[in-house]
Amino acid sequence: MKADATPLESREHELRVPRCRFCGGALDHVFVDLGMSPLCESYVPADRLSAMEPFYPLLVYVCDECFLVQLEEFVPPEEIFTEYAYFSSYADSWVEHARRYTDAICERLSLGRQSFVVEVASNDGYLLQHFVARGVPCLGIEPAANVARDAEKRGVPTLVEFFGRATAARVARERGRADLLLGNNVLAQVPDLNDFVAGMQILLAPGGVVTMEFPHLLRLMQENQFDTIYHEHFSYFSYTCAARIFAAHGLRLFDVEEIPTHGGSLRIYACHRGDAREESARSRELCARERAFGLQDPRCYDDFGEQVRETKRKLLEFLIDVKRKDARIAGYGAPGKGNTLLNYCGIRTDFLDYTVDRNPYKQGRFLPGTHIPIFGPQKIFETRPDYVLILPWNFKDEIVAQMAGIREWGGKFVVPIPEVTVLP
Repeated sequence: MKADATPLESREHELRVPRCRFCGGALDHVFVDLGMSPLCESYVPADRLSAMEPFYPLLVYVCDECFLVQLEEFVPPEEIFTEYAYFSSYADSWVEHARRYTDAICERLSLGRQSFVVEVASNDGYLLQHFVARGVPCLGIEPAANVARDAEKRGVPTLVEFFGRATAARVARERGRADLLLGNNVLAQVPDLNDFVAGMQILLAPGGVVTMEFPHLLRLMQENQFDTIYHEHFSYFSYTCAARIFAAHGLRLFDVEEIPTHGGSLRIYACHRGDAREESARSRELCARERAFGLQDPRCYDDFGEQVRETKRKLLEFLIDVKRKDARIAGYGAPGKGNTLLNYCGIRTDFLDYTVDRNPYKQGRFLPGTHIPIFGPQKIFETRPDYVLILPWNFKDEIVAQMAGIREWGGKFVVPIPEVTVLP
C-alpha cells in the first residue's frame, strides 16, 4: 500500500487483506497462484454436466510472521466433508502403511486392552481396524457420514462430528482421555487450527502422545508438488511452524519421522508441555535443515510460482507432441491432486480421453471442472491407450504393479510430478 494512502484507502486495504488462520497476521505475500479451480472432491454426476459449477481462487499465501502457508477459506468445511468421496481403504499401500504404524506405536507406547486410542478424521476405518484386531479400545471421529458407515462395518466405533474443543471435552468426559491421539492427513484440512489443536490438548491424557502425519512443506517446495494444493487443504506445514502452533496450545513436539507417503510427509510426536520426554536428535536436525533451506525467510517463498509455471509448460508440450502423433492417453486415478493439476494446466478430454479409479463412488461421474469421465480400471484394458497418466503419482509403484498388463500392447506410464516423465 502506498505510504501516503488516505484513511479510507487504508481501511479498504485492511478489509481486502486476509488474515493468518494461526497468528492473525496480514496475508499479502503470495506463495503461488494456481488460478480458478472447483472443489477437488466435487465429482460431477452425469445429470449435472450442464449445471453451473462454482470455481474459487486457488491463491496461496505465506504468513511473513509465522510462516504458515495457507489458502483462504472460501467454502465451510461442512460443505466439503459432510459427504466425502475419498475412501482410504482403496489404496492397498496406504492400508499397509497404517498396519505398520499400528504395530510400531503399540510397541513404542505399550498400548493394550487398558489403553484408549482416538483417531480424528478416521475415514473408513482403514487404520483403527488394526487396533480393533489387537483388542485395543478405540474411537474414530469422522465428519463424513458416508465413509463413517464403512468404518462401523469394520468394527470401528465412530463418532460423526467435526473435531475441536467442544467435541474433545465431551469425549474426554464421556469416554476418558486418550493415551494415543492421532490424525493422518487431517491437519491440513482444518480451517480453525487453534480450535483443533486446543481440542487435542483437552483430549490427550497425562503422559499421552499425539501423532500427526501431513505432507512436508519442504518436500513440496523441493520437489515441485504443487498439485497437492487444493481448497480442501487449508494449510501447509513445516516442522518448525507446526511446533509453534502446538506450543501455543500447551503441546510440545518432541520427535519426528520423515516418511515417504504422499510424496514426503512428516509424522510428528507431541506431548503435554510439562511432559518429561526429551527432544530427539531427529527433531533438532530437521529444525536446522529447515532453517538452512530458508523457511524462516520470506524471500525463500518467492521463486516457487515460476517453478510451477514451467512444469505446466513442459506437461502441455509433452501432451501436444504425443497427441499430434495420434496417441491415445488415459488417466489413472481421480485424486484431489489430479484435479488441481488438470484444471491448472487446462487439460480436458482434448488431451485425456478418460480416467479410471478403483473407488466405485467415483465411477460413472466426471472430474470437477474438466468433466473428464471416470470409469473402472478395466476400461484401460478394453481401450488399450498408448499412455496412462498416473494422477496419484504418490502411489505410482502400486499402480504400475496393478496395471502392468498395459505393456502387452506397448502402453507406457507417465508421471507429471516433479516434471513429466515416461517411466521405463
